[in-house]
Amino acid sequence: MNGTELARWGRWIHGARWSVLVASALSLVVSVGVIVVGGRLDPPDVPAETESGRARRLIERDLPGQPPTFSLIFSSATLATRDPAFRSEVERALAPLRHDPRVARVRTVYDAPGERGSTLAPLVSRDGRRTLVVVELHGKASGFASLEFSGLPPDLYPALRATVRAPALEVVSVGNIALNHDFTEVARQDLGRVELMILPVVALLLLLVFGGVVAAALPLAVGGLAMAGAMAGTLLLARLVSVSIYAPHIVSMIGLGVAIDYSLFVVSRFREEIREHPGPEALGRTVATAGRAILYSGLTVAIGLLGMIFLGLGNLGSIGWAGTIVVALAVVYGLTTLPAILAVLGPRVNSLRVPFLHAERAGAGPGPWHRFAALVMAHPWRVLVPVVGVLLLLGAPFLHLRVGSGDATSLPAEAESRRGDELLRREFPGGDANQIVVVLDAGRGSPLEPGRVAQTFALSRWLAGRPHVTGVDSFVDLDPSLDLPIYQQIAALPRANRPPELEAALRFTVGEHIAMLIAQTDLRPASDEARALVREIRQAHPPYRGAVLVTGQTAFDLDFIGLVARHAPQAIGLVVVVTALVLFLLLDSLLLPLKAIVMNLLSITASYGALVWIFQDGHLAGWLGFTPGPIQTATPLIMFCLVFGLSMDYEVLLLSRVREEYARSGDNAQAVATGLERTGRLITGAAAIMAAVFFGFGLARSVIIQAVGVGIGVAVVVDATIVRALLVPAAMRLMGRWNWWRPTWLGRS
Repeated sequence: MNGTELARWGRWIHGARWSVLVASALSLVVSVGVIVVGGRLDPPDVPAETESGRARRLIERDLPGQPPTFSLIFSSATLATRDPAFRSEVERALAPLRHDPRVARVRTVYDAPGERGSTLAPLVSRDGRRTLVVVELHGKASGFASLEFSGLPPDLYPALRATVRAPALEVVSVGNIALNHDFTEVARQDLGRVELMILPVVALLLLLVFGGVVAAALPLAVGGLAMAGAMAGTLLLARLVSVSIYAPHIVSMIGLGVAIDYSLFVVSRFREEIREHPGPEALGRTVATAGRAILYSGLTVAIGLLGMIFLGLGNLGSIGWAGTIVVALAVVYGLTTLPAILAVLGPRVNSLRVPFLHAERAGAGPGPWHRFAALVMAHPWRVLVPVVGVLLLLGAPFLHLRVGSGDATSLPAEAESRRGDELLRREFPGGDANQIVVVLDAGRGSPLEPGRVAQTFALSRWLAGRPHVTGVDSFVDLDPSLDLPIYQQIAALPRANRPPELEAALRFTVGEHIAMLIAQTDLRPASDEARALVREIRQAHPPYRGAVLVTGQTAFDLDFIGLVARHAPQAIGLVVVVTALVLFLLLDSLLLPLKAIVMNLLSITASYGALVWIFQDGHLAGWLGFTPGPIQTATPLIMFCLVFGLSMDYEVLLLSRVREEYARSGDNAQAVATGLERTGRLITGAAAIMAAVFFGFGLARSVIIQAVGVGIGVAVVVDATIVRALLVPAAMRLMGRWNWWRPTWLGRS
């Protein structure tokens, strides 16, 4: 839409203001209704097209699903597990579970040996003062428990866990079901807690920027409308596809920042125009200028977010849809509801002023931003070169980036499932075992055919000989005293003739067309050594007549990293090209969009450096309360998609104002200085608000949300200060009239 069409739109909104406000109120009611009904959000899933994903699908297809389970660790500082008082307390605590119809079985160290079944670790700790209890639920989970991303009803585990009480013992839960619950619960609690901390700060900053209560309240109202609508849209989307548990955080993070920023631009421009023009004309001019800027800014942000959909990262792509919804609603409400409110208020938008704050006077005539821009443009090379060097230096830590999937350490230290995971690894023999699962796919044949049994036997012995492999479980590892001919005889037995013990041993590792080998290793899943072991298994394993697929947490990490590396160039290229096209349409220039993209990449470089320096290297870990470790694999790419659009926010506002001034005066240097002066206070206030929002999420307890919040906050600060105040004026001064060049064959907008 061009300025003339938007001006007509603004005047139409002025005439239909009450109808627009009624429609907005109705949309809020609908949104709140959808939010109250709610919807299910999911933890990250395993992309099916990876090797680890294909292996998991084969296991689910051919092997009987094991019951979903979670475990409990009972501990005492004084009693041993064999003491009658300890056992009595455990049995009393487990009684509600044993009688619950949702529980299939509870396995303890006190059961008869044949009833205990197999467990991932011994049931008694090394010091004898802790015991592990395994709770099996009715239903069927993944064919292999360590690959399970809990698909249970969200209220099942917490309801069962609440029934277990042992006043004389410490009880903590452990396992994927408990971890998934805690990740979801921490994410849910963070959302409300962080918003409560952020909103008062945002309100205060708006008051300082506008100098009046009425004007300051308008961005909050529009932000609330956009966030409510986007949250409702996300929950509706969750009824159709799998939506990430982190999608609401992105809605809140992006919604608060973008909706408030866009409203701030519109309200500020209206306050300028209403001093010189009657209501309808002032609103038309506001929508034609600030409205056009937020429309194109919204497009650039949405383009970045939509890039996430093409990354192939499972349900993490839903974050892109959720973010796009909130940006679209921020633009829609910024071009409808907000102008309607301004039409009702008119000059009263300046009511309830705060003494000594007169923000509406800013930007009249040469001021500090004008003088600063003139100083920078007087020495462009002396500014440009060292500033670019500093930004590249800030990004240097990114060169030693290490990525991996999240584990229990991504939860806060007080989370029960994290404490349980640490206890299991530290106190129970084998509790720190990492399982690498090798799936042998015989295609349409049988894995029990004699030739394949021989190949499986050889592969198992080769696997057992790898460094750091402590054991292998499979149908050719039932007893170390048995040799290959015996295993071939066992495999040739018809199922009806197999002894029950043999059938029980085979049913979870051999299917109609696949066999499974489980290698135990003491290597941490995200370690370089574990990844090297998986690569060696994949590349150097002995021959097998069929496909050899490796899965498990380490394999999933490697596959996810490879998936991101394959899809990143296309996604990034698409975002950059489409953003350049949108900026070209806005600025009527071929080179300014390219300059904006380069500046944007410099901002992202600095934020990536901060991400690694803080969350991987551990600086500020004590203050922010997290455990340093590898960056979540998808985080850098998610940040790129978020930051690329958001960092364009101020570039669009500034350059659209500079273009206005250049069209009026034809003087490039004067247009840059005046544009910076006119938008200086506004961008500073908007950046402070957006940075407060993102840094506020840095106080979340989920490391993923902390990393995204801090990383984007750094990018916003860099973009609104270093890039806007130093690089943009210096670069535009050097480019001169080339800023506004475009080939004649493209015509004029």
